[in-house]
Amino acid sequence: MTTHSSPPAGLEEHDVLVGGRALRVVRRPASGPGARRTPLLLCNGIGAATDVLDPLVAALPADLDIIRFDPPGIGGSAVPRMPYHLTWMAHRLGQVLTRLGVREADVLGFSWGGMLAQQLAISRRRRVRKLVLAATGPGALMIPASPRVMAVMTSPKRHQDPSYVDAVAARIYGGSLRHHPERAAAALGAGSRRGPMRGYYYQLMALSGWTSLPLLPAITADTLIIAGDDDPIVPRGNATMLHRGIRRSQVHRYPGGHLELLLDPEPFAAEIDRFLRS
Repeated sequence: MTTHSSPPAGLEEHDVLVGGRALRVVRRPASGPGARRTPLLLCNGIGAATDVLDPLVAALPADLDIIRFDPPGIGGSAVPRMPYHLTWMAHRLGQVLTRLGVREADVLGFSWGGMLAQQLAISRRRRVRKLVLAATGPGALMIPASPRVMAVMTSPKRHQDPSYVDAVAARIYGGSLRHHPERAAAALGAGSRRGPMRGYYYQLMALSGWTSLPLLPAITADTLIIAGDDDPIVPRGNATMLHRGIRRSQVHRYPGGHLELLLDPEPFAAEIDRFLRS
């Protein structure tokens, strides 16, 4: 594991070698009195470096140890030689936690990262204390987005071309971006940390044939499901499917779209913190 010499203030940045490739891992150690023992692992959405979660991290209490990472081929993580599957990625995440000396973590997954978080809670259940699933669904067996939305989702341009993001944000993200689509490019870091398109396509391929639906009862962690009422990418019925399958789950619905967690993180941070402390 390599530690970067000058990460941003308050953060530790590491290159963690797993599966023959280095993953960029960013950690904000807990600070202040009463620091919590269980860290929070954040799993990000598709196509964007973990830096897009900076506003959420800043909104979460300082006594919480937060770990996050760039998936293979995204941001500062090395491009994999070949495609990978979500089950492989969950195994590698377990190795990352081990390298960091973490036995058990709370896990928050957003969008694509929510599916990865579910797989981690299924295949590495002893390592997941509590689970937060935000703007996500159960994979292949889910209520799908419309064909118009899916067509946009297959392209990495929404993470690389700010003008393209402005043109499609209202249609694919919904919520507050229906009125202010120009906010999406900044929230997604469009145009920054631009890497080869292969990383994006490999993330899409990682979901091939994957679904958590028949295995949701195997998730034993207390689970908070966060779902927007205007999310074109993940229609609201998917939260109901997750809630019915995960025995120890609760649903928090909010009046917004797919990216509200990034655009207005404070109320989400408060709800997440309440759940983690309960």
